[in-house]
Amino acid sequence: MRSRLLFWAALAAFAIDQISKYLVVHVMRVADQPGGIDVVPPLLVFKYGENRGINFGLFQGNSEAARWILIGISVAICVGVLVWLGRAAHSGLMQFCGGLLIGGALANVVDRVLYGFVLDFLNMSCCGINNPFVFNLADVFIFAGAIGLVLFDGKKAS
Repeated sequence: MRSRLLFWAALAAFAIDQISKYLVVHVMRVADQPGGIDVVPPLLVFKYGENRGINFGLFQGNSEAARWILIGISVAICVGVLVWLGRAAHSGLMQFCGGLLIGGALANVVDRVLYGFVLDFLNMSCCGINNPFVFNLADVFIFAGAIGLVLFDGKKAS
């Protein structure tokens, strides 16, 4: 039963990310908007980005080797989380967080396979600070899932 929660959370995270990227990048054509698309400026602006690095644009690399290494690392992390959560009775919350992480990671893997990079479009700035970085919903799911796995570890299922 709990593994179903992991599956559905992963599927939802994957689908939400891929649909949002399709709508913003391909339908709204954010890449054709030099200043981006103001959603709730400056708090939320859609700006086109190509991420060849890891989460939130860190460790940018531009080689085919780096691309495939990052794909391999992402898949290995997904397998590791699946094995870890499958070995013991973890709470539904842990399964949900694991699903978010896995779904987000696999969504970014699909981007790397299809485009050679991860599509990013979210930019958030506030309070006079101009944030130059862009990210996507998969990054949010990965981050939230990882934090949840750390915070809720040890809370075993009954």
